Amino acid sequence: MRAVTSWDPFKELDVFQDRLASVFGYEPAKLNGGKTSELVEQENWRPVVDIGEDDKAFTITAELPSVKKEDVKLTIVDGMLIVSGERKIEKEEKEKKFHRIERSFGSFRRSFTLSDNIDTENIKANYKDGLLTVKLPKSETPEKKAVEIQLT
Repeated sequence: MRAVTSWDPFKELDVFQDRLASVFGYEPAKLNGGKTSELVEQENWRPVVDIGEDDKAFTITAELPSVKKEDVKLTIVDGMLIVSGERKIEKEEKEKKFHRIERSFGSFRRSFTLSDNIDTENIKANYKDGLLTVKLPKSETPEKKAVEIQLT
């Protein structure tokens, strides 16, 4: 039986690039043309996720601070649960001078491969206080699709 797993198609590529850079002695890009020692991080914003399981269901819990409920979308496509949305900048403040901005903004997308025994008709999702909880109930019998093959 397969479990619900997070899918990140670029994780191995990132690890490979880091290893390659260390072999050739590359240094990460720096702010202000290298005039400061602060490193530039080029990682996209990704909400952190916990995946749990009990006898009746899988539970996916995602932290989405400062994301409005209407900016979150859940879809199932080809056996994958896709959680996507956007964290928007509240407002631009022209009078304020920022010394540091560490919070990330923009679109996000997380994909999770679903097990064959998920009852996709009864999935429930709840969003409260920046915490998304998705209950993926298990079906009594895994959905198996029969395919008839024509002989020629």
